[in-house]
Amino acid sequence: MGLVKHSASMELEYFGPVFGRPHEVPLPWLANDADPNADMWATPEQSKAEIVALYHRAWQHADETIALLPLDAVGRVPWWGEDGAVTLHRIVVHMTAETQRHAGHADIVRELIDGAAGLLKGSDNLPSADQDWWRDYSDQVDQAARSAAGH
Repeated sequence: MGLVKHSASMELEYFGPVFGRPHEVPLPWLANDADPNADMWATPEQSKAEIVALYHRAWQHADETIALLPLDAVGRVPWWGEDGAVTLHRIVVHMTAETQRHAGHADIVRELIDGAAGLLKGSDNLPSADQDWWRDYSDQVDQAARSAAGH
């Protein structure tokens, strides 16, 4: 739920104040005096329904911003410093990549919980460990990583 909370918060900020469109959704976990990374975890007081509703609100606000503004509309990301001047197009691409990255994080967590990996249960689309080419490939990647790390 922390990844969902974080993603919703960032969408609200990037598609809201960055383009002069305040969202009026309280995000106390992003305040200057909040605990570090407070947006990355759900507190016991925050329900799944509350966090999912937050993300739905973020989607709605993002959709409105994208519908109202041209892709070349200029905004400012204050936490990016001197590189903070951005277009809506850049933020759409940025948020697409961020969402994809966090979906991958969530998939890794799910795999650790249920042990399932790949495409579908019973059809994982992953090479089996007994295939020589896969073992050789894995060894090659492992050796490159160890070499780069100085081992």
